[in-house]
Amino acid sequence: MNFLAHLYLSGNDPLVQIGNFIGDHVKGRNYLRYAPAIQKGILLHRKIDSFTDTHPIVKQSARRLTEKYGRYSGIVIDVFYDHYLGKNWTTFSDVSLTKFVSKVHKNLLSNYFKLPKEVKSFLPFMVKSRRLETYATVDGIHRSLQIMSNYSSLPAHADWAVEQMRLFDNEFNDEFLKFFQEVKMMAHEELVKLM
Repeated sequence: MNFLAHLYLSGNDPLVQIGNFIGDHVKGRNYLRYAPAIQKGILLHRKIDSFTDTHPIVKQSARRLTEKYGRYSGIVIDVFYDHYLGKNWTTFSDVSLTKFVSKVHKNLLSNYFKLPKEVKSFLPFMVKSRRLETYATVDGIHRSLQIMSNYSSLPAHADWAVEQMRLFDNEFNDEFLKFFQEVKMMAHEELVKLM
């Protein structure tokens, strides 16, 4: 799961949401440096990642991308699944995607100094471009994959990835919907345990 899904799966606590958002940037036991609610979000993030990385439906989706992405296929599926969450947003939320993203931005910016250095460096651009909201569009996914390949070891095949997304749109959408029901239930149970 990528940013939008992690934020959505955080429940209603703004600090849990921050922890879930920064989870990739907090390694090992460094999570203990944060306030308890942020720690819960970081631990939730790790649980979601573990659940996602080992799930047969996610692996099924990722197999369509191995030709160009190899071991990075799962990362691209994380981004694709954010697209399908954005596309199916009204199925999962009574709050519009625009309002949800605005609320997330407000929360992240008001807690800016609690964020890891790497997150502080990309957050202003993410907010200004409303990147979370653009995940609902194919162009937004294309742009996100381009950005990721510029700043990470992700192979630069954004055009091909989007072709595959269009080609297998129904399959990816169906797989996402099945998987998301499961991850949503798991995240809810985990939040109850962590409280």
